[in-house]
Parts: sequence; structure tokens; C-alpha cells
Amino acid sequence: MERGNIIKNLINKVIQGDAIEVMRQIPDNSVDMTFADPPFNLGKKYNRYYDKKDIDEYIEWCKLWLKEMVRITKPTGSIFVHNIPRWLTYFASYLNEIAYFKHWIAWNAMGAPLGKTLLPNHYGILWYTKQPKGFKFYDIRGMHPRCRKCEIILQDYGGKKDQMHPYGPLISDVWTDIHRIRHKKRRDEHPCQLPIPLLERLILMITDEGDIVLDPFVGTGTTAIAAKRLGRKYIAIDIDPKYVEITKKKLESTEPTKINGCYVSIYLEKIVTVRDNDWEKIKKAFIIPSDPKEVEKKEIKLKKTSRNSFTI
Repeated sequence: MERGNIIKNLINKVIQGDAIEVMRQIPDNSVDMTFADPPFNLGKKYNRYYDKKDIDEYIEWCKLWLKEMVRITKPTGSIFVHNIPRWLTYFASYLNEIAYFKHWIAWNAMGAPLGKTLLPNHYGILWYTKQPKGFKFYDIRGMHPRCRKCEIILQDYGGKKDQMHPYGPLISDVWTDIHRIRHKKRRDEHPCQLPIPLLERLILMITDEGDIVLDPFVGTGTTAIAAKRLGRKYIAIDIDPKYVEITKKKLESTEPTKINGCYVSIYLEKIVTVRDNDWEKIKKAFIIPSDPKEVEKKEIKLKKTSRNSFTI
């Protein structure tokens, strides 16, 4: 089968199968973004999979799907891997041989004390590219971090408050503004579900509308949903038929999220992430005071329509 037909048959599909076997069917340089959130090998019980292998066996298995992710990613694309720091050190050592390191993104997420060690307080997201230059990248902004009680901006701008962006700063490689899903009413029947805004931030950062995003361990659909919300195509793979059905059902009700013609990440009626080059269009949807000191004291708000919904 020709390359174009293979990809066409997989696009916007949720595929039940082994991640490595499915990716081996995909031609080289076919996907714009690959993202993996594999089992962490911590003994967790998934619906059809017990997450416990010998260390050597786990690492060798991971190298197989990492190799496939790099192979199928386009030269202009990016590869992301989410995991705990312990395993990411092994992954980075291998990826350094076959791709180009860009960043270790630290996603702040409170963990449980383990005793006689530092409190584990972040997950890592490795970011690699296929080539050292010429890959897609867009500056993105997150909302100003604020005091939860008084709303005042926490970042110290000193004597440069007049230069303060009304929405928020360009993001760094430490993300503290996107939180784990803790409430049961927002969780699926999955032990390690990621928040959609986390994937939306990555997608906005390195892809364009219509690009293909692949997740070989999609679970209950976070990556595919984020891709569809942002006007991207997706290839979603999971070995568990129950998770595949959950993902398909959720995708049926997923709609694009746009404000003034620009894709944005929205969660709990707030914009979480915007592209810097989209701001001039998006800012028209906000009520923004002319005095920067007012922005410092209070978060800017989205305008609402007569139907009491945001201008999306």
C-alpha cells in the first residue's frame, strides 16, 4: 500500500492494537508530532495491563517505541515523552543518539512523600526534534501567576510594569499553571489520565492547523481530544479495547475551540494557553483596562455574548 493511503487510513482513527506494531506500518517522516505517555512501570493495574516489568525489559521495550516515534516524525516535527524523572534519564540517553534534545519540561505536580528522599514534585516531558534547525516552533503565553486570594500578579516586574503583557508571560520550561486531574467527576476509568490543557499547550507550540498528531498510548483520549479541539488530525493507539471505546465516545462530542478565528486552550471558562502571534486578534475578546496597574491587580476577563457564553 502506498504511503499516502496508509496514512489516510489511520488519520482521525482510534486504533486498538500494540503501539509498536501499528507504528511499524507507518512510513518514515509522516507525522508532525508524536507524544507518548507510556506506563511508568510502577506496578499500577490498568484495565488489561499490569504495569510491572524487570528494569532491563522495560527499558528495552521503551527503546522500541521511541525508535519508531523518531522514525515516523517529520523533519519539521517534534517528539515528546512524558514520564517520571527516573525513567526519563534512560530515555534521554537513548534519544540523544537518534534525535536532537531541545528541552526537559518540568511539569509541577505535587506527589506523595516517599520517605528518606526529596518530595517528588514534578513530572518531566522530554522534547526532541528530528533536525537541529528548521523545526516548527511558536512562542506561547500562559496566564499571569496570581495570588489566589487577592489576584495580584506574583511575578515582580519592578519598574517595567508598563511593559507587562496584559494576558501573561511567554512560558518557560517549568509549568506550574496546569494541574493534575484530582476530582473524580473529571476523571475517566484510567489510573494516569493527563489534563487536556497540557497536551493543547504542546500542540499549539509546535504544530499548525491540519497537522498530524500521534499518540501510541492514548489511554482515554487526551491527546486525540486536544488535537481535535485545536483543528489538528490525530492517530490514536491503545492496546486496551475499553479505553479505545471511551476515547471514541468522547471524540464524538469534541468541538474546536477558537476565539476570533484563533485556536486556544480553554479550561473551566478560562484561556490557559495562547500563541503569541495570535494575541492581537484574541485580545479583542477580552475586557482589558488601559492602565497596566489595573492588570497587575486583577485578571482580565473574557467578554460574553448575549447568550451568556464566551465569544468563541
